[in-house]
Amino acid sequence: MRMIFVNLPVADLDRAVAFYAALGFVNNAQFTDETAAAMVVEENIVVMLMTREKFAGFVPGQVGDPAQATSVLLALSAGGREECDDTLGKALEAGGKPWQPAQDHGFMYGTSFADPDGNAWEVTWMDPAVIQG
Repeated sequence: MRMIFVNLPVADLDRAVAFYAALGFVNNAQFTDETAAAMVVEENIVVMLMTREKFAGFVPGQVGDPAQATSVLLALSAGGREECDDTLGKALEAGGKPWQPAQDHGFMYGTSFADPDGNAWEVTWMDPAVIQG
């Protein structure tokens, strides 16, 4: 079984944990300390929130500032249009900011937001009939 770990630098770990918890991500205390927090999206997807100092230990060079330049766009699938809108609403209520306008292509719909540190996320639904061909 494969897993994906999305590692994000954050300026305020407590604020970031609260933000992602508001989206429904669950903190795995086993892999959480004062420098990092493991936020489980679902069984095979974990967002590792790291203080900028801790994150710097994993990368060469400087740690970029996602509030200044987008270097990665994270996307999660959704079960429907409503889930896209609900997730956006939760993100905005928890301190996130709008990122791009909602996109409606009929067979595909998505919303997006930036977390409090500026990391960009999309939440996208695609009609299952289109996926299956």
